[in-house]
Amino acid sequence: MIPAERQRTILALLDKQEILSIAELTALLAVSHMTVRRDIAKLEEKGEVFSVAGGVQRMQAVREELGHLVKASQNQGIKRALGEACRDRVPPRATVYLDAGTTLLEVAKVLADRDDLLIVTNDFFIAGYLAEHGKGQLYHTGGLVDRDNHSCVGDLAARFLRGLNIDLAFISASCWNPRGISSPSQDKVMVKRAIARVARQSVLVCDSSKFGRTGTFMAMETAEFDAVISDPDLPAAYQERLAAEDVEWVAVGVS
Repeated sequence: MIPAERQRTILALLDKQEILSIAELTALLAVSHMTVRRDIAKLEEKGEVFSVAGGVQRMQAVREELGHLVKASQNQGIKRALGEACRDRVPPRATVYLDAGTTLLEVAKVLADRDDLLIVTNDFFIAGYLAEHGKGQLYHTGGLVDRDNHSCVGDLAARFLRGLNIDLAFISASCWNPRGISSPSQDKVMVKRAIARVARQSVLVCDSSKFGRTGTFMAMETAEFDAVISDPDLPAAYQERLAAEDVEWVAVGVS
């Protein structure tokens, strides 16, 4: 079997089983571990799969993101831990951007008592929380309302952000893979690209359950981030990629 055939076979097998081990693939394909690893590396280059400990997993295409209320019920413990991990990264008198999402709401909570900050967000839940509990200045981007995610997206929101100087941007993602973050929504991508242009530092704050998903529209590549804050379950191969691209990797556990 030539490499292209083996790679098609691997993809067909992963359509039936979410994760396959290297040992399983060597037995099924009747080839060596090194041959399997080379095939996986080729498929990773194409964005078809990603490596996990001792095996490989198929990249999941996302055509529609979950709404805010569904996301709010997921992975609550790690989201709170990720929020806490962001607390000490914010310097005095900084202008901070908080991207839309339930994880970034946890960041908002730990920054609410800082009266020296100017916080910008496109998220209505974050804006509402800080309007009631926050002590610093607060701006909302405005723009096209995404009702499912209770945030603003599109060109007007992006245009507002392009007129700012942001010291530190905390960015969320629902689709995340070795290349970077993406979205099935072009309007959301416009906002993330705008903030990437104007932020002095960009930090991805996202739990590992989002890894291995890809949306149609690319938002930011891995190398565009200064740091990634996630949980220790992030695949080791991606952790190595972060180090190779000089992106700080912060692993946050749940106590």
